[in-house]
Amino acid sequence: MQVYLPDDLYELLKARELPASELLQDAVRAELRRRDLLAETDRYLTGVVAETGPPTTADVAHASAVADRIERRRTRKAG
Repeated sequence: MQVYLPDDLYELLKARELPASELLQDAVRAELRRRDLLAETDRYLTGVVAETGPPTTADVAHASAVADRIERRRTRKAG
């Protein structure tokens, strides 16, 4: 298999003396794992919705508020 890298990306790899093949393999493995996890999440959520029904407007608002609080806390710790 051959993989195309744009010239700028290829030059960055070479300048840093990074192993392109190894990095690409790791990236592909990570992406496949990410997609598997997303698919599993979708299956799980489909089962939850089938069991409990879709979230109410209040449920969605509550979940959004929790996510916002987590994001703000994460931003404060990083800054």
